[in-house]
Amino acid sequence: MRAAVVRTFGGPEAVEIVDMDVPEPGARQVRIKVAAAALNPVDAGVRAGVFGGAGKQTGFGWDVAGTVDATGVATAWSVGDEVVALDHGMVKPLGTHAEYLVVDAAAVAKAPATVDAVHAATLPLNALAAVQALDLLELAPGQSLLVTGAAGAVGGFAVQLAARRGVSVTALAREADEEFVRSLGAAHFASGAVGAGSVDAVLDAAVLGEAALEWVRDGGAYVGLIPQAHPASVRGVRTTAVEVAADGARLAELAGLVDDGVLTLRVAETYALEDAAKAHARLAEGGVRGRLVLVP
Repeated sequence: MRAAVVRTFGGPEAVEIVDMDVPEPGARQVRIKVAAAALNPVDAGVRAGVFGGAGKQTGFGWDVAGTVDATGVATAWSVGDEVVALDHGMVKPLGTHAEYLVVDAAAVAKAPATVDAVHAATLPLNALAAVQALDLLELAPGQSLLVTGAAGAVGGFAVQLAARRGVSVTALAREADEEFVRSLGAAHFASGAVGAGSVDAVLDAAVLGEAALEWVRDGGAYVGLIPQAHPASVRGVRTTAVEVAADGARLAELAGLVDDGVLTLRVAETYALEDAAKAHARLAEGGVRGRLVLVP
């Protein structure tokens, strides 16, 4: 089978397409025939060597949508099931940017029925990051939340999920994105600095750090997206960062929210797996709204 990997760190040109053996599922695992796999900023970090792995072949991709192709023992999944999954891990020899993938059965969920595989592939990593970040904030209905980078993939899901919980959301984004983020459920909009101490919590999808922390009231909460990189606590503000975890049951709930029209899936462009380097180059250009998706 074919897979996108990096063996020497660098720019988009470092991405290679290699031939590998088709992996075999073990106990409590399934093999997925990949129909689509999203490209995320974390993949650019893998390519550049941010997470280590020098001298090793490292695969790309966390998100996958496809069809169960084989199962190990002790799994409830059947061959032919259409699924989505999160393949967690920074440095691994094979990721989701491949023709086949083996994942733990507990990371798998039934794919949304109302969208195609290309759109479904944009759900796992970013939606799980958003909902797990919101869980860390522990906001009650009526409390206020500022989402930075609200027009991005994680930020957009966070706006929709928080609004659904009855939280009053202020979306921080570029002026051109105001109509879009309001359509996601943001009650308020900002394109620049927000008043100091004006919200109960911040979900910092734009990774602004200390600048965003200033906007949280005394005793509030801040959650970032980069583990171990969140700012230190000040004024009694609880600070942490989400470390996204695979969770098939939670992913199934999110897939259901797609079918219910609660969550919006956005695809910017699609690329053939052979053109993975071109997709990396497009990601590096910036300004992508929605996810780039690879199709084997």
